[in-house]
Amino acid sequence: MRKLRQIKSALILIICIICVLSCRKDTVIYPQELDSTTGFYLLNEGNMGSNKCTLDYYDYETEEYSHNIYASVNPNVPKELGDVGNDIAIYGSKLYAVINGSNKIEVMEAKTAKRITQIEIPNCRNIAYYNGFVYVTSYAGPVQTNPEYQQIGYVAKIDTTSLQVVAQCLVGMQPDGLDVANGKIYVANSGGYLTPNYETTVSIVDIASFMEMKKIKVAVNLHHVCADKYGNVWVSARGDYYGAPSKLYCIDSHTDQLTDSINIPVSNFYLDDDKLYIISSVWNNATMNNEIGYGVVNVVSKQVVSKKFITDGTDSGIKMPYGIAVNTVSKEIYVTDAGNYVNPGTLYCFDKEGKKRWSVRTGDIPAHFAFLLKTDR
Repeated sequence: MRKLRQIKSALILIICIICVLSCRKDTVIYPQELDSTTGFYLLNEGNMGSNKCTLDYYDYETEEYSHNIYASVNPNVPKELGDVGNDIAIYGSKLYAVINGSNKIEVMEAKTAKRITQIEIPNCRNIAYYNGFVYVTSYAGPVQTNPEYQQIGYVAKIDTTSLQVVAQCLVGMQPDGLDVANGKIYVANSGGYLTPNYETTVSIVDIASFMEMKKIKVAVNLHHVCADKYGNVWVSARGDYYGAPSKLYCIDSHTDQLTDSINIPVSNFYLDDDKLYIISSVWNNATMNNEIGYGVVNVVSKQVVSKKFITDGTDSGIKMPYGIAVNTVSKEIYVTDAGNYVNPGTLYCFDKEGKKRWSVRTGDIPAHFAFLLKTDR
């Protein structure tokens, strides 16, 4: 009997070990467990003057999409997020939302979206971060289109501990996108208020001294900036909506020379590995139409390697592609549709092969993404 009990115990132990190993194997093969993100925030811009900027959240674990979470988490904040959400980023444990028309940076807890404070910056535009500081471009004056407008913009330096602006660096007129490469900040000066006399330069700011080193002439009406791991700084130009087209440009951050221009229209882009995913809905005053397009640029070869990353034909249902992001692990591609810019938009999710997985209604003018990492929580 004792021997029989020993055999039974051994069998039970073996079965338990097999079960444990099987469970471990299962947790390894689930893609979601391999993902370094728990979800992402989507900032909906809302129309200028409408005070309808909202924040949505998608949870990877529950696969639930939650609308306007800032209002529910912060019920006592007057006017909620405010007027026109222009950019968003997570750095450390904090979530930063750039609210352009409300002249502020809304600072929240990254894991809950609970408000921490707001930082006042006039006509703030875009955000980047590096080595304990957040950098934000500012038009430095009120919203207005005026060829005689002479207010020089600046980059604000924010200490992420004190959450105070500790320095400002003057750059060009109406600075928009910015990014960091080789100890320098590259800033796209648009001159958007000076139409038709747009700016054409990228300002290069030395981070150590926080002073503008030089300006590089690139193209008319510059917009987004993105630095890759090879030291290339990619800059998009809106063009003048007439003869000067929207294009993509490349600056070598080692030499600070303009090295390449790629003939592809760009409204927005997102870098993942060596691929720059591009969407365009470029207005043309000559035809009075938006020209819709998609593409992928390889940042190593500096060539357009695809003019269509949505492969199942569902892009035909996207009226106005506006925001784009890529999950760095699953390679899912997210594209937002701003629709008519007045009613709620739509978020589309495509798998890495470019086939639609799902879509969901968003707030007005869905635009800017911030992925929440597991380490941020």
